[in-house]
Amino acid sequence: MAVVKERIIKHQGVTVHIVPTSKYKTNTLVWKMKAPLKEETVTLRALLPSVLQSNTEKYSTSTSFRNHLDGLYGASLFADVGKKGEYHIMSFQMEMVNEKYLTNREPLLEKAFELLSEVLTKPNAKEGQFDPSTVAKEKRALKQRLESIYDDKMRYSSMRLTQEMCVEENYRLDASGIADRIEEITPESLYAYYERAFMEDELDLYVIGDIAEEEVAEMANRYFQFSERKPEHVSYINHQVQEAKELQEIQDIKQGKLNIGYRTNITYRDPDYFALQMFNGIFGAFSHSKLFINVREKASLAYYAASRLESHKGLLMVMSGIDNRNYEQAVTIIKEQMEAMKSGDFSEQEIIQTKAIIKNQLLETIDTSRGLTEVLYHNVVATMDISLDEWLARIDQVTREEIIACGEKIALDTIYFLHGTEVAE
Repeated sequence: MAVVKERIIKHQGVTVHIVPTSKYKTNTLVWKMKAPLKEETVTLRALLPSVLQSNTEKYSTSTSFRNHLDGLYGASLFADVGKKGEYHIMSFQMEMVNEKYLTNREPLLEKAFELLSEVLTKPNAKEGQFDPSTVAKEKRALKQRLESIYDDKMRYSSMRLTQEMCVEENYRLDASGIADRIEEITPESLYAYYERAFMEDELDLYVIGDIAEEEVAEMANRYFQFSERKPEHVSYINHQVQEAKELQEIQDIKQGKLNIGYRTNITYRDPDYFALQMFNGIFGAFSHSKLFINVREKASLAYYAASRLESHKGLLMVMSGIDNRNYEQAVTIIKEQMEAMKSGDFSEQEIIQTKAIIKNQLLETIDTSRGLTEVLYHNVVATMDISLDEWLARIDQVTREEIIACGEKIALDTIYFLHGTEVAE
């Protein structure tokens, strides 16, 4: 039995993904725009969704726009940016009550299509520029968001590891943009980029809920018409590590942040990706993993210790919070756990437990329409077609030998340690 049914229709420059499900009481529209991550466009793309969701030509103030959303039985609109591999993705999500649950059966789905179309294609702009006050306000907000990263040491250290590890790759760029490039953006330059993005980006629309497929296809055709395009694709570069780097940075902090980056040389597109998911699960992703038990529990070296995968870039990142004096010991134990994984030092029980957790995690993620969209969108980024049923089955089929084999491809790339002054002394 299919966990999720997804019907894909390509038309007018947009790929429409119709996902009928009675699981939710709401209907959700998610609009995604994908382009290669580049230094010259990353800050424009980080700013653009905030400006577009702030107001429109018809609802030219944030107040009037939000009042209109409230009038649609408390509909919500949310925009953000992220990156998957070397791609930069702008997302707009609109969620509203399913009209089937209303007594007066107002055509809410159609109104949602109409409003999302207006947000995307009829912005608050004239004579080739966005409304200057909206741009100024959103530039200030973006600058504050970027500056706040410095105060969030967990996020800051994670960002610094990526910058150092991928110093010659576009993946080093933060999806939220570059603070020093905000000032140079004008209402005119942002509008010029907006027009370019809608001509060049790969466009995907997800419609999720208790919906009639033909009705949705007709609405998508009516409200979203763009020129046909050939989106720019980035090729995956298999980066060979010559020698691991070790870097330290000093700030006035009490708890050190130790972040370690590995190249897995495996991405979402590869057959052994599922074995890599299992490898990461046993190594550091969950509370029964080697990092959690050996670094945090047994040695009491870390406040937290975990690992995560960057599925479209082929990276495995270890994050831990340690006392400054425990650096050498923590690095040693983390390296030992990686070697234990590579030599197959894990039990059948750990394999069974990890499979169960990975499958439960996926099923929990698709419990929300936003989570479901993110899971399905992996296929777009990787130009693949793996259904959720296949995903679950492939995890089940992973063998001990496959987990060990993918470990052979993993290479240590960079160790980054952010710590207080006493270590330097």
